[in-house]
Amino acid sequence: MTKFLAFPAGARSKWVVLGVWLVALFVMFGTNLPGKFADAEKNESKSFLPGDAESTAALDIVEKLQDGEQAPTVIVYQRDGGLTAKDKQQIVTDVGELNATKFRNTTEFGNPEGAGKATPFQLSEDGSTALIVNTIEGDGEADTLLDPVDRYREIVSDPGGGLQVKVTGPAGISADAIKVFENINGTLLGAAVLLVLILLIAIYRSPFFWFFPLFSVVIAEITSRSLGYGVSELGATINGQSSSITSILVLGAGTDYALLLVSRYREELRTHEDKHEAMALALKSAGPAIIASGLTVAIALFALILAKVNGTAGLGPLGALGVLTAMVVQLTLLPALLLAVGRRPFWPRVPHYGDVGIDETHGRWRKLGERIAVRPRRIWVGTVVVLAVLAVGLLNFSTGLTQGNSFRDDVEAIAGQKLVEKAFPAGQSAPTDVIVRDASKVDAMVAALGKVDGVAQVVPTQFRSDEGTLLAAFLERDPYSTKAFDLIPGLRETARDVDPKALVGGPTAIEKDLRDASADDSMLLIPLTLVIVFLILLVLLRAVVATLLLMGTVLLSFAAALGVASVVFDVAFGFPGADPGFPLFAFIFLVALGVDYNIFLMARVREETAIHGTREGMLRGLAVTGGVITSAGIVLAGTFAVLAVLPLVFLSEIGFTVAFGVLLDTFIVRSILVPALVLDIGPKVWAPSALAKEDQGRGPAPGSPAPATPPG
Repeated sequence: MTKFLAFPAGARSKWVVLGVWLVALFVMFGTNLPGKFADAEKNESKSFLPGDAESTAALDIVEKLQDGEQAPTVIVYQRDGGLTAKDKQQIVTDVGELNATKFRNTTEFGNPEGAGKATPFQLSEDGSTALIVNTIEGDGEADTLLDPVDRYREIVSDPGGGLQVKVTGPAGISADAIKVFENINGTLLGAAVLLVLILLIAIYRSPFFWFFPLFSVVIAEITSRSLGYGVSELGATINGQSSSITSILVLGAGTDYALLLVSRYREELRTHEDKHEAMALALKSAGPAIIASGLTVAIALFALILAKVNGTAGLGPLGALGVLTAMVVQLTLLPALLLAVGRRPFWPRVPHYGDVGIDETHGRWRKLGERIAVRPRRIWVGTVVVLAVLAVGLLNFSTGLTQGNSFRDDVEAIAGQKLVEKAFPAGQSAPTDVIVRDASKVDAMVAALGKVDGVAQVVPTQFRSDEGTLLAAFLERDPYSTKAFDLIPGLRETARDVDPKALVGGPTAIEKDLRDASADDSMLLIPLTLVIVFLILLVLLRAVVATLLLMGTVLLSFAAALGVASVVFDVAFGFPGADPGFPLFAFIFLVALGVDYNIFLMARVREETAIHGTREGMLRGLAVTGGVITSAGIVLAGTFAVLAVLPLVFLSEIGFTVAFGVLLDTFIVRSILVPALVLDIGPKVWAPSALAKEDQGRGPAPGSPAPATPPG
């Protein structure tokens, strides 16, 4: 394995590696694989649904009844004090202009109940609000929905003078969501790359060297997107959310791996005149730890493929592939690049052969370890108490985030929905679909559902066939609220009392099923991730006690980060809550990524312990890895923090939580809690391995080789 890892460090083989990557880039750009990946993203509701959800079955039948998936568009006109005659004439004029704007996949605007009447709109009882409705038939392409909605908004944009006009309904909300997702990748990548650039310049303090790790990370991102297209072709669901998170993973993890490798390479350049020999040793020593880290994150992410929610399941292979790609690029392309340019890009801090006065096992991190070693038990107990207090914030955790309040910025469709709620049943803009399979029970179904608490009205539609009859149930509550979601089980129970084969779907039922599936995914995948990480650590450290210790610290760190985030979301940001799938995403990222830093630390501590004993091994391991792991933690936290600038609440919450959790793990757990526990427990931390039975604390025998320096 070490021979394989050192291949890019050969005097000739480095050119082979660079040539292979040049050909790979030519193929990727020549076939436009990154562009095809972007085109493969699916952001419509059906792409997120679990295959076994009732709303999925209902949607399939509705598509057959309507000859395609149709999204209602609702245009709402509102004036406080009542619409004037001029306003009503404006509506009639707008309807004419809207219907003159032909799209092959749209119906005409008007009020179905008012067909044949003088006014083609539905007027509220108080006369303040009017609605006109049409439907847009989707074909899976974003433009099919966006083009009509954008054109409608151009025609009926707010005229001012007290009259408000908004385009809303499922079509309007979907169009606004698609726009956000389409704009995410460019904004995200630009901000993340700029941040990584600034951090790399600060870390290396060189006006040139930053280019090489940043360039390799960008290549990793391009390669990841190219390979991601293949994942989509195999059937995985790729959406804007999973694509954005994968980009952050590639940038963050890739930069971390680059920092660890470069740090070791720089050390070896001081003790080896031949740069190729120095890089070979750097790859042989840092490579295994980087591989262990990458595999931990990748396997934990890949487990998401078992999720019910299609979007979450799609992130599994995509995210795992992204992390593995970043790992491979930093172990092949980056070493070859650095060897091709030599030592000069490190200027002005060029590492020269024979540099003296640089002792990697001393410094401020060694001093911190020695302070901890004076009273380790008091320190770890105090740290645990502080983290436990932070975890109390979990009592404030809420799952109040829904599609209706998921945008951070003002969105026209959401503003329009609020106008509808003021004058009509809130569900008027997004009716719940009820499919009656037995045609003889349609009237009975209308009567029964009309009596359900929270249902304003139930009306049959013109869509019927052998598959069933479609009814529209208008809810009294906001169809995108948790209160509306709570109505769905009762509606389904009542519907099946009338017709055992009846199905309840539509926007409200879809989100209800998504939330239930997300909760189920958390119950399955969080324990599974724990098992995966535990086994990887056990294989790496070959010590049960140390593995249990690290797992406990990571779990406590996760609970503390989630507790703080729950309070910050409510008090500081004013968010309505979190998505039910939020704990799963936060857990996967924080546990897998948090274990990374413990892997880098404890792998070195174990190596040092074999020669110097547990106490000295812990101090030396902390001293050598402290600086580079802290830098890596700052970079990873920074890249995830970029998610917080995006206009979607869910991504902002993920960005803040992971960034805070990584910093907590970097500065508190890895730097203080783990060292204090190891120093207090002593050699027994390595049980049942041989290190627990005899603490070799005498140091190396005379003439024995010095221990290898760590991956960092």
